[in-house]
Order: sequence, then C-alpha cells, then structure tokens
Amino acid sequence: MSHESDVSRLESLGWTPVFEAHWQEHLLRMGSEPAPGAGAGASPFPARVVAEERGLVRLQTGPGEPFWGQLTGRAREGEIPAAGDWVVCTRGPMDPRARIHAVLPRRTCLTRRAAGRQDRPQVLAANVDVAFIVTSLDADFNTRRVDRYLTTIWDGGARPVVLLTKLDLCDDAAVYMREMEAAAPGVAVLALSAVTGAGMEALEAHLRPAETAVLLGSSGTGKSTLINRLMGEGVAVTGPIRAGDGRGRHTTTSRHLWKLASGAWIVDTPGMRELQLWADEAGLARAFGDVSEVARACRFTDCGHESEPGCAVRAALADGTLPPDRLASYVKLGREMAFQARKADRAEASREKERWKKIHREARGHVKRKRWEA
Repeated sequence: MSHESDVSRLESLGWTPVFEAHWQEHLLRMGSEPAPGAGAGASPFPARVVAEERGLVRLQTGPGEPFWGQLTGRAREGEIPAAGDWVVCTRGPMDPRARIHAVLPRRTCLTRRAAGRQDRPQVLAANVDVAFIVTSLDADFNTRRVDRYLTTIWDGGARPVVLLTKLDLCDDAAVYMREMEAAAPGVAVLALSAVTGAGMEALEAHLRPAETAVLLGSSGTGKSTLINRLMGEGVAVTGPIRAGDGRGRHTTTSRHLWKLASGAWIVDTPGMRELQLWADEAGLARAFGDVSEVARACRFTDCGHESEPGCAVRAALADGTLPPDRLASYVKLGREMAFQARKADRAEASREKERWKKIHREARGHVKRKRWEA
C-alpha cells in the first residue's frame, strides 16, 4: 500500500499534517523508512486510540474493526495513551496484539488532577477539537462547576461548547440559558433534548468531518443518551438518576471514541463527581475573560483587588458591571491552582532529594567495593 493511500485512510480518523510531521520525525529518530499505514510484519505504523479498557487500548488505522494494543516496557516510562491519542505501533504476523512503543505529541490535551492523594495528572481526552460541557436542566445545573470545565478546556487548547440537556423536562429553559451565557461569555450555549431531538441540529453543526469532540460532565446529565442519539443506536449504556439530587450512577466506565455519520469522532467519558484542576493561569484567564479584561485597567499590574488604589475590579463590582459571584469563583479557582502548584513544587523537590540520596548511596557503595578489592 502506498504512502499516499495510507495517509488517506488515516485522515478519516483525524490525521493532519501536524501528526504527519511528528510521525516523520519519529521515524528519523528510529532510523526507519516511513510506513504510516497498517504496515506488514514488524514495520512501525501509526494508529489512533479509540478506547481504554482495563490496562489495554483499542486501536484503529482506518475503516474496519479496531484491534488491541499493549504498551511495551519502554513505552510504560513515557506518556500513557489516552482516548484520542496517536501512537507508534508494530505488529508481527504472529502477534495477537499490536505493540505500542510511543505516543506522538498531542495537539490538544484535556487534563485534570487525578483522584487520590498523589499529585499527578490524568488525561481525559487527547487531540480533541471541541469539548462539550454537559449539564442538565435540573438539579445538576451549576454555573460554578462549568467554570472548572472551561478552565480545563481552554488550558488544553480545545474549543468549549456548553450543552444544557433534558430540555423536554424543563418548563423555562430561557432563564437557564441567560444564566449560563453570563457565566460563560463568548462560549456557545445550546439547549437540547436527546429524547425528543429538539436542539440537536445546533449541536450537529459543531460536529465536523474528521474532527474530534468530547463529552464532559457529571453522571446523570445524559451524556450516554446523547451518544446513542447521535449514533442512531444503543452503543452506550444509560441508567436512571436519583430523584434527590439529579445525579446518576457511572453508566460509562471507560473512555470510547465513536465515529458519527457526519464523519466526526466523539469521546464519551465517565461522569465526574469532581473536577480538580491541573491547569495554568492562561486557562483561568481565558475562562474568565470578562474578569481579566476589567483587571487590565487596574492601576497596579499585581493588584490583589482588595484595598489597592485604582482597582478597576472593585469599581466594576460597585457599579454592577461585574457580578460578585463571578469574581468569587475566579479567586477561588486561582487560589486552588496556586495551592496545587506549591504542592507540585514540594513533591518535585522531594523526588529530587531522594534521587540524590540514591546517587550518594550508590557512590558510597562503589567506594567501599573499591577499597575491599584493593
């Protein structure tokens, strides 16, 4: 199969000139001839991760059935593949699974702080173009939670869109729409129902051929129902929600990349009870563009917006152009990010200290052996 025909197959999966350049660079480092398709024998080839399941990943190189892939020992020391990633594989004639040797550099990457005590990132989805924040028009509706998602999405390089689901169960969606539009300035906000189909055309306009989308949100917001509506079949398991708080169980337990009739791809993710930030100040500034814009007019560039003279933020609060809860959310997330950054610095310092302790122990052991041999 020619190089051109291989690339054509990959383009339907979202392969772009950016990934082609990364692929060629990787081949040069490996000292191999280009083989961008599903090469024969042990020749390297690129594949896209379309699912993560129990330590293994499902891969695809074009039309046809996906196949299993497993990390090699060296690959385990680098980036762990996530849904949407492009990986470097080999597969011999007798190999039951493809061997994954590396993850190609990501064009975009949505990351949160992993659950648990360890300070480490967890990739939610890679190489996505648009990220849908799914919140339902019921007890789940929460603009402050959406602030977190927006910060994560802007930081990761994707385009955010807010989806207000379960329109069929809401008597006055316009009130919710106005509140969300005020909380997410400049971001498209769509109200829809995956049950009746109302509003689905507006959503499908954001699903472009060969582009990748991801659904993010809490359990019970209707992500799986939305996937089934878009796919036209029941590929995702759905479940009931609790009457008390509108939350649901985790009906989706792993990340899957589905291909839609439009030629777009969409990642379904498990519901998140909490999204802890793993982002920098640029993502926060983009999510709170209205606050950042007002803050630029402050007399001092390091204004803390408390008692400093010439504070434009306090003036905007006083005249009502900046809602108090908007600033409160901005400050809260900023403090959380600063705290996480300090923890990460301490953790890195501790790892560096342990590394040098190990070096010193090995050096002392080497000296002792030399003396004993002498």
